[in-house]
Amino acid sequence: MSPSVRRLLRNPLAVAGAVIVGTMAALAVLAPVIAPYDPYATNVDAILNPPSAEHWMGTDRLGRDVLTRILFGARVSLSVGFVAVGIATVIGILLGSLAGFYGRWVDSVMMRLVDIMLAIPTFFLVLAVIAFLEPNIVNVMAVIGLTSWMGVTRLVRGELLSLRQREYVLAARALGASDARLIGVHLLPNGFAPVLVAAVLGVAEAILVESALSFLGLGVQPPFASWGNILTAGKDHIEFAWWLSLYPGLAIWITVLGFNLFGEGLRDAIDPRQDTD
Repeated sequence: MSPSVRRLLRNPLAVAGAVIVGTMAALAVLAPVIAPYDPYATNVDAILNPPSAEHWMGTDRLGRDVLTRILFGARVSLSVGFVAVGIATVIGILLGSLAGFYGRWVDSVMMRLVDIMLAIPTFFLVLAVIAFLEPNIVNVMAVIGLTSWMGVTRLVRGELLSLRQREYVLAARALGASDARLIGVHLLPNGFAPVLVAAVLGVAEAILVESALSFLGLGVQPPFASWGNILTAGKDHIEFAWWLSLYPGLAIWITVLGFNLFGEGLRDAIDPRQDTD
C-alpha cells in the first residue's frame, strides 16, 4: 500500500467523505430499483402529506413521494457534477499544458484569458449564458463545465512550469521525444495529483451551481426531479410543508460536505512534502 493511500485511510474525515460520496453514488445508480414509488406518479389523495410510514419524507403539492424524487434528483446532481467537472478538467489540462510547456507569449495569452474569465463572477456568467439557452440538463452541464476551467488551467500550468526543466524531461527531449509525448507521458502524469484534488472539489461546486440554477427555474425543468426544483416547491409551501425544504436541503448539504471532506483529505494524502513514511 502506497504512503498516500495509508495517509488517506488514517484521516477519519477523508474516509467519512469517501463513504458519503460512495453512498450517494450508490443511491443514485440504484434509484430505479430502491425508490418506493414512481417519481412522476401523482396522487390527489396524498397532496402535501407530512412524513409518515407510507411516505418517509412526505409528499409534494402533486402527491408525489419526496424520497423517491430525492433519489432520482441525486442522479441529476451527480451527473451534472461529474460531467461538468470532466469538461472543465479537459479544457484546463489542454490550456494549462500549452501555457506551462511553451511559456513566453503562449503563457501570456493563456493567463490573460484566465484573468479575464476570473474577473467575471462565475455564477452570473452561468446565468447569462443559460438565459439564452433552453434550460435543460445537457445545457447546464455544458455551461458549468465551460465556465469552470480556469482553476485547473492554473494548476496544470504551475505544475508543468516546475517540471519541464527536470532531468528526465531534458533526457527525453535529447532522445528526440516530441512535444506531445513530453507533455502526455513525462509531464502530466507527474503533475496530475493537484488536478485530481481540484476535480473532486469541483464536483461539489458544480452540484451547488446546478441546484441554484434549478431553484431559480433555469436548470433541470419539471417534471424531472432535481434537488433544486424540489426546493423551489418547498419555498412556495414553507409555512406548512417544511419537509419539502428540509430533505432536499440536507441532501445537497451532505453531498457537498462529502466531496469537500474527501477532496481535502486527498489533498493532504498526496502532498509530496508529507511523503516521509
